[in-house]
Amino acid sequence: MNLSQQTAKHFRDVFTGGNWTSVNLKETLTGVDWQQATTTVHSLNTIAALVYHIHYYVQAVLKVLHGSPLDASDKFSFDLPPIRNQDDWDRLVNTTLTDAESFAALVEQLPESRFKEVFEDDKYGNYHRNIYGIIEHTHYHLGQIVLIKKILLQG
Repeated sequence: MNLSQQTAKHFRDVFTGGNWTSVNLKETLTGVDWQQATTTVHSLNTIAALVYHIHYYVQAVLKVLHGSPLDASDKFSFDLPPIRNQDDWDRLVNTTLTDAESFAALVEQLPESRFKEVFEDDKYGNYHRNIYGIIEHTHYHLGQIVLIKKILLQG
């Protein structure tokens, strides 16, 4: 397995399973309904807001992998559109997982030399830093989602 394939697998694992932590986004969100996803626990972000936030960065880098310029800003990364029903919630989850698979498929096809190339601008580092950053970012927020879900299920 080359670097591109290993990286794509590592990315997929946090979304659909097989990583060292034995936790992934798809399984964690299974059984979470729209009301749970939008319930605020203490002063934490909601599960829906965290899923949106994870997807925001995946989608931004996915567009770059498709050849578009980077068009994202941290200040918009929590601008979750209203989740008013189960369909809204299901759409967010499905879009997140579908885009994650598209992202992984494109990473899998990257020439290994691309990982060392500048990602859009020197201030963002290289492709390697950004792709692995997305994986780390997802693990971080996945941990939050797991804890929030546990609190909600205890209530």
